[in-house]
Amino acid sequence: MIYLIFGVITLVSWLVQNSLKNKFEKYSRVPLSVPLAGRDVAQMMLAQNGINDVRVLSTSGSLTDHYNPANLTVNLSQPVYAANSVAAAAVAAHECGHVLQHKYGYSMLKLRSNLVPAVSFASQWMPWIILGGILIISWTPIPFAIGVALFAVTTLFSFVTLPVEIDASRRAIKWLETAGITQGETTAYAKDALKAAAYTYVVSALGSLATLAYYVFMLIGVRRD
Repeated sequence: MIYLIFGVITLVSWLVQNSLKNKFEKYSRVPLSVPLAGRDVAQMMLAQNGINDVRVLSTSGSLTDHYNPANLTVNLSQPVYAANSVAAAAVAAHECGHVLQHKYGYSMLKLRSNLVPAVSFASQWMPWIILGGILIISWTPIPFAIGVALFAVTTLFSFVTLPVEIDASRRAIKWLETAGITQGETTAYAKDALKAAAYTYVVSALGSLATLAYYVFMLIGVRRD
């Protein structure tokens, strides 16, 4: 049964990623009614919210956009940074949504930030601990149990990320409409693009939960033996 679940999640993940790519390409061909590139949208949104200490930078790759609270930068991928399109505006505003969360102390963002050190530690050591634990699980389940506990931390992080991303998209769409960057049909396009991006986080969280459940069942089976 667990393998069927993994298979379904893998298929859904591929479909969601493919949908996101297609929608980003589609809405990247839809220009805004105003002459603004992604960087301009980000800078305008920050300025209108009284944020003057966050820089907007260009980063390599595609769909690599992110906000870095450590150095106060909004990093936009090259297809977003210099492009005038609905997709670019939606992504740029979404990343600035994270800046607003930071400014106003959004509780779930605080929780996610507090989890980062633990997740960083878990991600570094968990694969080796789980592998070693599996090799000696017939002798002692303790190392494997420790690995499962570390994996649980990363799973928790995945689920905490969901409301953070959804809230950032909500802030983005609200500002895009209020500022007149998108209107009517283009607002619907922006919503659709960000919704497709949100689905990737949902699938990732469910995949992590399924893996955690598999490890827990393994551990319970060993303890019963």
